[in-house]
Amino acid sequence: MGKPLLGELVPAGGGDTIPLIRTTMKIGRRRSCDVCLPFPNVSSFHCELTYKDGYWVVRDLNSTNGIKVNGQRLRYRPLRPGDKITIGKRDYTINYELPLHGQKALEAVLAETDGVFNQSLMEKAGLTKASRQAIYNDDDELDADDD
Repeated sequence: MGKPLLGELVPAGGGDTIPLIRTTMKIGRRRSCDVCLPFPNVSSFHCELTYKDGYWVVRDLNSTNGIKVNGQRLRYRPLRPGDKITIGKRDYTINYELPLHGQKALEAVLAETDGVFNQSLMEKAGLTKASRQAIYNDDDELDADDD
């Protein structure tokens, strides 16, 4: 008897699906990873998928090219069934059954974590170009109110 299937990653554009059979799975270029993606833009240990409370979570492992969920670059994100995950430059859709208790837990966590884990420390400190631009835009809005 095989291990229970907790979900699967479906590659965009076709190819073999990747079964998610463990509650924690490391994804990267190394053969020792649970999911080996032998592509040059995938880090040795790129990210980790964890299944808890009925839903999947993806976490970047300080990879060079990062991860995206539905086109947004993130460090950590609980995943809904059907979310698109980009690992390096490879796109996958995560498919799994979300039990009722998992739906409630997932929505609660998503509400809590929006914005908290989605920025690097550099972005939070205003040390990246995008975060500096956001600060300047906020200043412009403040100046407009002073008139």
